[in-house]
Amino acid sequence: MSFVYDEDKIMEFLLQNKSEFEEYLLSAAVNVRDKIEEILLIGNVDLLNNAHKLVRYIVEQNETDLIAFAEQEGVTWATHSMTLSFKLEWIQALRRTLWTFLYKFEQEKKAFIEDSKVFFDLEKIVNEKVDEFLKSFFVSYSDYKDKLILAQQNLVENLSVPIIPITSTTCVLPLIGTIDYSRLQIIEEKVLMEIGKLRIQTLILDLSGIIEIEVEMITDLMKILDGTAMMGCKAVVTGLRPEVVTKMIRSGIQLDNKAETKGTLQQALKDYLVGT
Repeated sequence: MSFVYDEDKIMEFLLQNKSEFEEYLLSAAVNVRDKIEEILLIGNVDLLNNAHKLVRYIVEQNETDLIAFAEQEGVTWATHSMTLSFKLEWIQALRRTLWTFLYKFEQEKKAFIEDSKVFFDLEKIVNEKVDEFLKSFFVSYSDYKDKLILAQQNLVENLSVPIIPITSTTCVLPLIGTIDYSRLQIIEEKVLMEIGKLRIQTLILDLSGIIEIEVEMITDLMKILDGTAMMGCKAVVTGLRPEVVTKMIRSGIQLDNKAETKGTLQQALKDYLVGT
């Protein structure tokens, strides 16, 4: 007995049993079942409708639309940071449900598959398409998530090194928090790039917001001041805390001709704004 894969009849059968299909699917996806409304609210993702759409692509062996749908879903889930374990459980439950109803379809036709080769051919068709969806979904999710992370990193870097124009030639760089090696690299790159881009002649570096800085970081900060001078820009350092100055003295670190110093940012702004 040969088996004919009649996708039209299979889809007709699945549509006729749509309610039962959904009921079985929800019973198979225990953890996702209670999250359906939440997922719809967060990402405007209708899991049940999307399940029927995916089943159609699988049954019809429509690989083009299946991959496009998977990539779209990947971006949506990444954008709204929805839990990947829910998606994985949902697709696995969908796979089991589809097999269950394909089994029922063959039984109702009274032409149950007895030939194991034919059965495994059918299994291959379904499983390949489900796996194709999962692969495309996770690749799309991962790629888009990486882009989001990179965008957030760039935003954080820009916020951590806020060079603020005061006049056409004078800018302020207020540093807040803790200075580590990674942040110093960002500061060096941003400072030198902005000096050239904005043609900054005077850069006021305010350190009053620095909570903690190690001696090695102070040494590297001095190198940034050297680079500032090499770019033809005058550096003015304000807000040096007593504990930072103490570390500099004990380590033999001197500003020398690297930068002019002012007690406070307000004092520097007053001097340089009056002079413009």
